[in-house]
Formats: sequence, C-alpha cells, structure tokens
Amino acid sequence: MAESESSQRRLRPAPLLFEPSEAAADPEHFFDLESIDDPGALLDRATELTLAFRAATDRAVEFQAVAAAQLADPRRFDRLTAADIAERARWTEDYAKKMVEFGRDLLRNGRTPGE
Repeated sequence: MAESESSQRRLRPAPLLFEPSEAAADPEHFFDLESIDDPGALLDRATELTLAFRAATDRAVEFQAVAAAQLADPRRFDRLTAADIAERARWTEDYAKKMVEFGRDLLRNGRTPGE
C-alpha cells in the first residue's frame, strides 16, 4: 500500500514556481536543488521537477496547437498560412501543418489544453 501511495504522489508533478529574480540571476541556482545535500532527497526533488516540466511542456504544446489552428482557421479574414505560423513560432512549415491539425482535433473533440 505504501508503494502505491508513493508512486501516486510522484506522478503528480511538483508545482512550478517562478524563482525570485536575484536567484534566477545566479547561474548556479536552480530551484534550490544545489542546496540539497541528501542524494535521495535530491533525486526525489529533481524527479518532481522533471515531471512538472514535462507536464508543463505537454500543456504548452496543446495551447500552441489550438492557437495555430485558430490562426489558420479559413473563416478568419486575417488567417495565417502554415508558412506564416511556422515563421512566427520558429517551426518548420511541415511541423506547423501538423500542429494546426492537432489543434483542430483538440477543438473538434471539445478538449481544452491540459485536460
């Protein structure tokens, strides 16, 4: 039972908090990991942060896809082409097309990013 509880706890990402500007200015400082001496605690916290960053990345990509689909919507008088979206997002045109389709799928299925 304890193993199940700990694995469930680890699957839930740690909250991402913005670091104070003075801490962010210090290149050696990263979410206070450098201050953790216990290797077990360091591994646990670094793993929590890794999961949180992955979850944040996944959610941000979904928001990008929805925005790309909205910008490429043919009903918009100011719609953008895949090339325009690619340039704006620093993607390749092929990737922009895939993201537009992914965003359309999300919108069509009524999913909001992060669900």
